[in-house]
Amino acid sequence: MCAFLHKHSSPKYFYLLAGRLIPWFGWTCLAFMLAGLYYGLFEAPPDYQQGQSYRIMFVHVPAAWMSMFIYMVMAIAGGIGLVWRIKLADVIAASSAPIGASFTFLALATGALWGKPMWGAWWVWDARLTSELILLFLYLGVIALNSAIDDKRTAARASAVLALVGVVNIPIIHYSVEWWNTLHQGSTITKLSAPSIHISMLIPLLLMAVAFKLYYVLVVLKQARCEVLERERNTSWVQELSKN
Repeated sequence: MCAFLHKHSSPKYFYLLAGRLIPWFGWTCLAFMLAGLYYGLFEAPPDYQQGQSYRIMFVHVPAAWMSMFIYMVMAIAGGIGLVWRIKLADVIAASSAPIGASFTFLALATGALWGKPMWGAWWVWDARLTSELILLFLYLGVIALNSAIDDKRTAARASAVLALVGVVNIPIIHYSVEWWNTLHQGSTITKLSAPSIHISMLIPLLLMAVAFKLYYVLVVLKQARCEVLERERNTSWVQELSKN
């Protein structure tokens, strides 16, 4: 088992494997994205209360899910790198931060566009909105630490500590609509009872959620390959690769 993990966490093995996987994730992501957008924009019926404006949900909700999912991936990878000092874990954590920040910003921006017609305001200091904004600041803090510290190992340790401390914000985001009075609507999908969203709206939402996850994997593999080349530029296998 240790030999298996050691082999698959090797920067050289990861670089070659990621190169083979990227096209598959890219085409699959495109297929799910097109299907989700088509069913969400053209096949799903208008909402009986919100009319056509609810369709921004098909971008906003998956983006919000991804903002939390990527943060957990980043924190777990950072923790693995911190404890076991696996180089690839540090690479995944560093590569995930800008992608997670982008999804968090997208969730906040689309939320503002959705909130204006529903609440009459672009922004309110709602519990979920505020905790999501804090999540964006945590991402930016990790990015800043990785950029400000020249030594990659020191930067990885510092950003991992910040990411692990910030994990406490994830359950706050998720349960904020249950813990406090909030304008933000409660969950209609991830709840113990049956989902209250109609199947015609649920299908494109799930298609977009899968597309966003595939997009993350696609981009993080590309980012991580570049990061691996940068960190391993003085090794023999990278020098041999550059000659081919």
